[in-house]
Amino acid sequence: MKNLALSLPTFGFVVGTRAALAFGVALLVSERIPPSQRRALGYALLAFGAVTTVPAARSVIAGMTTSNHL
Repeated sequence: MKNLALSLPTFGFVVGTRAALAFGVALLVSERIPPSQRRALGYALLAFGAVTTVPAARSVIAGMTTSNHL
């Protein structure tokens, strides 16, 4: 069985980056904010989420352990 052990700051980082990515995509497809502001903020959040994907994935992979408990 694989276990995942992350510190609270690492968990917050992973969740925050995923939330930024999702919020950026949501802004790009919504229509409640003026288009110029929406696009600028949406692309910025999307870029932030995309750029931080590799460090977040490395943190998750580093926190994985394998145990042989039945």
